[in-house]
Amino acid sequence: MRFPWIGRIAGVVAAVLVQAGAGLAQQAPLPVVTIGTLENGTVNWELRTIQDRGFDRENGFELRMQPFAGNPATQVAMQGGQVDAIVSDWIWVAIQRANGAPFTFWPYSTAVGGLVVPADSPARSLEDLEAERIGIAGGPVDKSWLILRAWHRQQTGRDLADVTQQVFGAPPMIQNAAETGQVAGAINFWHFMAKMQAAGMREVVSVSDAAKGLGLDPGTPLLGYVLRDDWVAANPDLARGLARASRQAKDLLASDDAAWQALRPMMGADTDAEFAALRDGWRTGIPPEGPVDAGDAQSLFSLLADLGGDDLTGGLTELPQGLFWQGE
Repeated sequence: MRFPWIGRIAGVVAAVLVQAGAGLAQQAPLPVVTIGTLENGTVNWELRTIQDRGFDRENGFELRMQPFAGNPATQVAMQGGQVDAIVSDWIWVAIQRANGAPFTFWPYSTAVGGLVVPADSPARSLEDLEAERIGIAGGPVDKSWLILRAWHRQQTGRDLADVTQQVFGAPPMIQNAAETGQVAGAINFWHFMAKMQAAGMREVVSVSDAAKGLGLDPGTPLLGYVLRDDWVAANPDLARGLARASRQAKDLLASDDAAWQALRPMMGADTDAEFAALRDGWRTGIPPEGPVDAGDAQSLFSLLADLGGDDLTGGLTELPQGLFWQGE
């Protein structure tokens, strides 16, 4: 006796099993890329956009952010293999690489600050601030301070370190000192500068313009994603996927004002003016696509080393080979 319904049931069961298998394959977990970040760092704006817009999943990975309290903590986490990447400047990466750590760098931002004064200040140039007190975030080897020193020395033959009084401190302290008149001018990190200008302070000179005056390429990014050579070699698709996702987020945030509304709660903007200044400042720092030009970076490094010395460079004179990942 034949039972044709058995064949039909078997066919249905087979189809269900095939669909179930396909569904399980689609739900297979993606590899995770963990990036160590500062709790309030501006890179979080890009990374959150990557997550919210699904640019990570589109490029074959799941992005996770691991917050840390400060830059030293992120660097320790990177050195200890607790994270796959962090954001730092390539001078730190160069020192680590020269000392045997197989770190490499991919551009994140060209954003730099400048020197600002109160709106009613008579100062129109760095010369006008000679013999005055200048507040500087980041310490004596802050890159913005060194570039402005080099540019002023080229223009006048005088070193700002010799002809001004410097007050070094954390960015919020320098902001407060400038706003309360404790210093005549201030050099701060770009996002603090954006807030200071939104509150009415005036820029005397930007680090970007000073770099141009020194014959440097202001498009050379100082900040970037730090990766390990062995991680890139073992996970080339993940590394390229991270680079693509980063560019997708940058392209979106560069052109779509509405995309910023989701980020506003994490930007620390107290006013619409601050929000707009932070957004526009971040956009200005979007680097060109592709790796850093090693020759341009060496020119900048040599200039910074001249004034910053071993405290900045760790004794390096030449940037190590392989410092800048080529994205391949």
